[in-house]
Amino acid sequence: MARPVRIYIAAAEASGDMLGAELIDALRRADPNVEIAGMGGAEMARRGVVSTFDISELSVFGLLDGVRIVRLVHERAEQAAEAAAQFSADAAVLIDSWGFMLRLAWKLEARAPDIKRIKYVGPQVFAARRGRAKVLARHVDHLLAIHPFDAEYFEPHGLKTTFVGNPALARDLSGDGPAFRKRHGIGPEDELLLMLLGSRRGELERLFAPFAAAAGRLREARPQTRLVTALAPSIAVQAREMIAAEPAFSNLVVVDAPERLDAFHAADAALACSGTVTLELARLGVPTIAAYRLGWMNWALARFILMKAKYISLVNIAADEMLIPEYVQMDCTGDRLAEAAYAMLEDARGRDALSERLREVTQLMAGEGGDPATVAARAVLDLVRGAPGDAA
Repeated sequence: MARPVRIYIAAAEASGDMLGAELIDALRRADPNVEIAGMGGAEMARRGVVSTFDISELSVFGLLDGVRIVRLVHERAEQAAEAAAQFSADAAVLIDSWGFMLRLAWKLEARAPDIKRIKYVGPQVFAARRGRAKVLARHVDHLLAIHPFDAEYFEPHGLKTTFVGNPALARDLSGDGPAFRKRHGIGPEDELLLMLLGSRRGELERLFAPFAAAAGRLREARPQTRLVTALAPSIAVQAREMIAAEPAFSNLVVVDAPERLDAFHAADAALACSGTVTLELARLGVPTIAAYRLGWMNWALARFILMKAKYISLVNIAADEMLIPEYVQMDCTGDRLAEAAYAMLEDARGRDALSERLREVTQLMAGEGGDPATVAARAVLDLVRGAPGDAA
């Protein structure tokens, strides 16, 4: 009897850990005999796939921060490649995290070239560093893409690409807005603005001042507006301390992750750190303003050397129009954020039209293939089994 298929899954940060966990579930549904090993975080560990090291040490922020841990990255990539080889994996799925996963692909190529190397989530070459498409094509066998426009960047370099859909557009985002309002003393007709400060410490520290200034301006201009924030677990302790010391946030309703989706459903509009959360809000039809700041050196590199896209928000890129207003770096000031939020809150009819447009665009972005993890699992198993038409 042939041995079961063996898949090694590598995730180097929290978002990748969630993708890995969903892929594990889908692989086991598709093939109950599949054997899975890998490196990841708490979600993958709950599925029995336990990393031999803490992936949080690999989580870096910014274009230059990674230089500080290059040696550690190489060591951990070597460790992961050795584990995949010892496991006799048929394929290794390398999730997101460009810098680490590229090094892991190199080491797998040298240590165990027979293991199929499958990248799950490609680098965002549509926005910056177009050359990464060619580099990736040289070192992996297949790309599982989460954006419908990815293939046009990678396939010209010979990298076969399967669009699986964006997991953020497939996850259960159900919530109870009326219940949230009732719990926190917010009336059904009261105006509610979400203020979301990101999920990384650097994001919190760089966005806190302009968000606080915007909150102060809005309290003066629209005292009827209720301000709410839902804190990611990774920043919750620090954020609560900063909020408690900031007079502009004296009336801010602060909730934690378990109430996050209820808050989303309760919101009339949102001011949010640019990222996956803006995609989730768009899917729910919540009109949103995106804000972002980098350290100045990182910003200079990104703005003047690397950035190619007109927009930073995926919804805007997919729609090729500014559905989510973007306030980045020097434009990310309290005055400008407050003005944008005021205008959005003032225009109820415009919000309704924007809400419908956001839902339409995210539906197109989701694709028609079904659950992304299920599509990804099917592609991985087909690649291992050599189904007709698969990439070599």
